[in-house]
Amino acid sequence: MSRHESRVLALQVLYEADAVSHPAGEVLDRHVNEAQIETEVRDYTAHLVNGALSLRSALDEQIGKLAPEFPVSHLAIIDRNILRMALWEIQHGGVPDRVAINEAIDLAKEFGADTSSRFINGVLGAAIKT
Repeated sequence: MSRHESRVLALQVLYEADAVSHPAGEVLDRHVNEAQIETEVRDYTAHLVNGALSLRSALDEQIGKLAPEFPVSHLAIIDRNILRMALWEIQHGGVPDRVAINEAIDLAKEFGADTSSRFINGVLGAAIKT
């Protein structure tokens, strides 16, 4: 199983759910059916998506405290969802801090803007110090 593949798919699901308010479960089902995703990848993706969405308000509040100069509602949708997912993995997913941070930085480099990876690293670095 590729957890990175799960994180990429989870980011796609969270992005669409956030950008156009499509139900995350329906988005995930569509991606799984279209791409014939392996069961293990689907299951971990659902775990990430459900975890990040279940604590979305608390995660957004935490992001706001960690980066007060950047209102959460004004963050790029990609960055916001990478942070939600990584913070959830660190706090509730049983993923080691460094693994979650490195994966988040990789996602930011792959899908975010030029400065996204530095921003993500800074916010997550501050999160593990608190």
